[in-house]
Amino acid sequence: MARSRREPDDPDDRQRSRGQKAYWAKVDQIAGYFSQIMDVLGLPREDPHLKDTPDRVGRMYLEIFRGLEEEREPVFTTFPNAEKYSNMVIVKDIEFYSVCAHHMIPFFGRAHIAYIPDQRIVGLSKIPRVVDFYAHRPQLQERLTEQIIDLLVEKLEPQGAIVVMEARHLCMEMRGVEKPGAYTTTSAIRGCFEDKVVREEFLDLLIKDSKDR
Repeated sequence: MARSRREPDDPDDRQRSRGQKAYWAKVDQIAGYFSQIMDVLGLPREDPHLKDTPDRVGRMYLEIFRGLEEEREPVFTTFPNAEKYSNMVIVKDIEFYSVCAHHMIPFFGRAHIAYIPDQRIVGLSKIPRVVDFYAHRPQLQERLTEQIIDLLVEKLEPQGAIVVMEARHLCMEMRGVEKPGAYTTTSAIRGCFEDKVVREEFLDLLIKDSKDR
Protein backbone atom coordinates (compact mmCIF):
# COMPACT_ATOMS: atom_id res chain seq x y z
CA MET A 1 0.00 0.00 0.00
CA ALA A 2 2.26 2.76 -1.31
CA ARG A 3 1.98 6.34 -0.11
CA SER A 4 3.29 9.57 -1.53
CA ARG A 5 4.32 10.99 1.83
CA ARG A 6 4.83 10.02 5.46
CA GLU A 7 3.66 11.88 8.52
CA PRO A 8 5.02 10.20 11.66
CA ASP A 9 3.49 11.64 14.78
CA ASP A 10 6.73 13.36 15.77
CA PRO A 11 9.06 15.30 13.35
CA ASP A 12 12.10 13.78 15.04
CA ASP A 13 10.68 10.31 14.31
CA ARG A 14 10.34 11.31 10.65
CA GLN A 15 13.99 12.36 10.53
CA ARG A 16 15.18 9.16 12.23
CA SER A 17 13.04 7.00 9.95
CA ARG A 18 14.52 8.16 6.63
CA GLY A 19 16.22 5.31 4.89
CA GLN A 20 14.60 2.63 7.06
CA LYS A 21 13.18 0.80 4.07
CA ALA A 22 12.51 -2.44 5.93
CA TYR A 23 10.55 -0.59 8.62
CA TRP A 24 8.34 1.25 6.16
CA ALA A 25 7.85 -1.90 4.09
CA LYS A 26 6.40 -3.58 7.19
CA VAL A 27 4.20 -0.54 7.86
CA ASP A 28 2.87 -0.69 4.30
CA GLN A 29 2.19 -4.41 4.53
CA ILE A 30 0.25 -4.10 7.81
CA ALA A 31 -1.60 -1.04 6.49
CA GLY A 32 -2.65 -2.95 3.39
CA TYR A 33 -4.13 -5.79 5.43
CA PHE A 34 -5.85 -3.39 7.81
CA SER A 35 -7.42 -1.54 4.88
CA GLN A 36 -9.01 -4.84 3.87
CA ILE A 37 -10.40 -5.25 7.40
CA MET A 38 -11.87 -1.74 7.16
CA ASP A 39 -13.52 -2.70 3.86
CA VAL A 40 -15.05 -5.84 5.42
CA LEU A 41 -16.43 -3.72 8.27
CA GLY A 42 -17.83 -1.18 5.82
CA LEU A 43 -15.69 1.69 7.14
CA PRO A 44 -15.43 4.47 4.54
CA ARG A 45 -11.83 5.20 3.59
CA GLU A 46 -12.83 8.69 2.45
CA ASP A 47 -13.77 9.64 6.03
CA PRO A 48 -11.10 12.21 7.02
CA HIS A 49 -10.71 10.51 10.41
CA LEU A 50 -10.11 7.11 8.81
CA LYS A 51 -8.12 8.10 5.73
CA ASP A 52 -4.70 7.61 7.35
CA THR A 53 -5.78 5.03 9.92
CA PRO A 54 -4.20 2.00 8.17
CA ASP A 55 -0.82 3.72 8.16
CA ARG A 56 -1.18 4.72 11.80
CA VAL A 57 -2.13 1.14 12.73
CA GLY A 58 0.94 -0.17 10.92
CA ARG A 59 3.26 2.10 12.88
CA MET A 60 1.42 1.36 16.13
CA TYR A 61 1.78 -2.41 15.75
CA LEU A 62 5.51 -2.13 15.17
CA GLU A 63 5.75 0.01 18.32
CA ILE A 64 3.64 -2.07 20.70
CA PHE A 65 5.12 -5.35 19.42
CA ARG A 66 8.75 -4.21 19.57
CA GLY A 67 9.45 -6.97 22.08
CA LEU A 68 9.34 -9.42 19.15
CA GLU A 69 12.73 -8.09 18.08
CA GLU A 70 15.20 -10.14 20.10
CA GLU A 71 17.95 -7.58 19.58
CA ARG A 72 15.91 -5.21 21.76
CA GLU A 73 16.34 -7.46 24.80
CA PRO A 74 17.67 -5.14 27.55
CA VAL A 75 21.27 -5.43 28.62
CA PHE A 76 21.00 -7.14 31.99
CA THR A 77 23.86 -5.58 33.96
CA THR A 78 24.84 -7.52 37.09
CA PHE A 79 27.48 -6.83 39.73
CA PRO A 80 29.38 -8.98 42.22
CA ASN A 81 27.56 -9.28 45.52
CA ALA A 82 30.63 -8.06 47.40
CA GLU A 83 28.70 -7.25 50.57
CA LYS A 84 27.19 -10.76 50.62
CA TYR A 85 23.69 -9.27 50.81
CA SER A 86 21.29 -12.17 51.38
CA ASN A 87 17.94 -10.56 52.12
CA MET A 88 15.02 -9.94 49.82
CA VAL A 89 15.20 -7.33 47.04
CA ILE A 90 11.73 -6.24 45.88
CA VAL A 91 10.70 -4.07 42.94
CA LYS A 92 6.94 -3.64 43.08
CA ASP A 93 4.15 -1.84 41.27
CA ILE A 94 5.82 -2.06 37.86
CA GLU A 95 3.12 -0.92 35.47
CA PHE A 96 2.91 -2.78 32.18
CA TYR A 97 0.76 -2.87 29.07
CA SER A 98 0.50 -5.84 26.77
CA VAL A 99 -1.79 -7.34 24.12
CA CYS A 100 -3.77 -10.56 24.50
CA ALA A 101 -2.54 -13.15 22.00
CA HIS A 102 -6.03 -14.65 21.76
CA HIS A 103 -8.01 -11.52 20.87
CA MET A 104 -5.38 -8.86 20.09
CA ILE A 105 -6.76 -6.34 22.56
CA PRO A 106 -4.90 -4.96 25.59
CA PHE A 107 -4.39 -6.25 29.07
CA PHE A 108 -2.55 -4.15 31.62
CA GLY A 109 -1.63 -4.02 35.28
CA ARG A 110 1.29 -4.24 37.69
CA ALA A 111 4.12 -6.64 38.32
CA HIS A 112 5.77 -7.30 41.69
CA ILE A 113 9.18 -8.96 41.56
CA ALA A 114 11.60 -10.09 44.25
CA TYR A 115 14.80 -12.08 44.41
CA ILE A 116 17.32 -13.10 47.05
CA PRO A 117 20.88 -12.64 45.76
CA ASP A 118 23.61 -15.22 45.70
CA GLN A 119 26.84 -14.22 43.96
CA ARG A 120 25.41 -11.42 41.80
CA ILE A 121 23.05 -8.47 42.15
CA VAL A 122 21.36 -6.49 39.38
CA GLY A 123 20.90 -2.80 38.66
CA LEU A 124 17.33 -2.19 39.78
CA SER A 125 16.27 -0.33 36.62
CA LYS A 126 16.90 -3.48 34.61
CA ILE A 127 14.01 -5.36 36.22
CA PRO A 128 11.26 -3.03 34.88
CA ARG A 129 13.01 -3.11 31.50
CA VAL A 130 12.68 -6.89 31.41
CA VAL A 131 8.93 -6.59 32.14
CA ASP A 132 8.59 -3.99 29.39
CA PHE A 133 10.48 -6.10 26.85
CA TYR A 134 8.36 -9.22 27.24
CA ALA A 135 5.11 -7.25 27.57
CA HIS A 136 5.62 -5.66 24.14
CA ARG A 137 4.53 -8.70 22.15
CA PRO A 138 1.30 -10.70 21.82
CA GLN A 139 1.09 -12.40 25.20
CA LEU A 140 -0.66 -14.61 27.67
CA GLN A 141 -0.34 -13.37 31.22
CA GLU A 142 0.79 -16.81 32.37
CA ARG A 143 3.54 -16.96 29.73
CA LEU A 144 4.63 -13.38 30.43
CA THR A 145 5.06 -14.22 34.12
CA GLU A 146 7.21 -17.26 33.32
CA GLN A 147 9.37 -15.46 30.76
CA ILE A 148 10.25 -12.73 33.24
CA ILE A 149 11.28 -15.09 36.01
CA ASP A 150 13.18 -17.40 33.64
CA LEU A 151 15.36 -14.52 32.46
CA LEU A 152 15.99 -13.34 36.03
CA VAL A 153 17.07 -16.81 37.09
CA GLU A 154 19.23 -17.30 34.00
CA LYS A 155 21.10 -14.01 34.33
CA LEU A 156 21.32 -13.71 38.13
CA GLU A 157 21.40 -17.30 39.41
CA PRO A 158 19.82 -16.07 42.68
CA GLN A 159 18.95 -18.11 45.73
CA GLY A 160 15.36 -17.63 44.68
CA ALA A 161 12.97 -15.37 42.77
CA ILE A 162 9.25 -14.66 42.58
CA VAL A 163 7.07 -12.78 40.10
CA VAL A 164 3.45 -11.82 40.79
CA MET A 165 1.39 -10.08 38.12
CA GLU A 166 -2.07 -8.52 38.46
CA ALA A 167 -3.87 -7.39 35.32
CA ARG A 168 -7.16 -6.31 33.82
CA HIS A 169 -8.01 -7.92 30.48
CA LEU A 170 -10.12 -5.96 28.02
CA CYS A 171 -11.00 -9.25 26.32
CA MET A 172 -13.11 -9.91 29.44
CA GLU A 173 -14.30 -6.33 29.89
CA MET A 174 -15.14 -5.24 26.32
CA ARG A 175 -16.42 -8.60 25.03
CA GLY A 176 -17.35 -12.05 26.26
CA VAL A 177 -18.50 -11.94 29.88
CA GLU A 178 -18.13 -8.12 29.95
CA LYS A 179 -17.06 -7.88 33.58
CA PRO A 180 -15.23 -4.56 34.08
CA GLY A 181 -12.71 -4.28 36.88
CA ALA A 182 -11.94 -7.98 37.26
CA TYR A 183 -8.27 -8.70 37.97
CA THR A 184 -6.31 -11.81 37.01
CA THR A 185 -3.33 -12.73 39.21
CA THR A 186 -0.50 -15.03 38.12
CA SER A 187 2.70 -16.00 39.90
CA ALA A 188 5.94 -17.84 39.24
CA ILE A 189 8.28 -19.09 41.95
CA ARG A 190 11.84 -20.38 41.88
CA GLY A 191 14.36 -21.54 44.46
CA CYS A 192 14.04 -20.52 48.10
CA PHE A 193 10.68 -18.80 47.47
CA GLU A 194 9.15 -22.26 47.33
CA ASP A 195 9.65 -22.21 51.11
CA LYS A 196 6.36 -21.07 52.63
CA VAL A 197 8.08 -18.79 55.20
CA VAL A 198 10.07 -16.91 52.53
CA ARG A 199 7.05 -16.61 50.27
CA GLU A 200 4.86 -15.27 53.06
CA GLU A 201 7.49 -12.66 53.95
CA PHE A 202 7.26 -11.36 50.40
CA LEU A 203 3.45 -11.31 50.43
CA ASP A 204 3.38 -9.65 53.86
CA LEU A 205 5.65 -6.87 52.58
CA LEU A 206 3.39 -6.30 49.58
CA ILE A 207 0.28 -6.09 51.75
CA LYS A 208 1.97 -3.83 54.33
CA ASP A 209 3.26 -1.42 51.69
CA SER A 210 -0.17 -1.26 50.07
CA LYS A 211 -1.81 -0.34 53.38
CA ASP A 212 0.85 2.31 54.11
CA ARG A 213 0.15 4.17 50.85
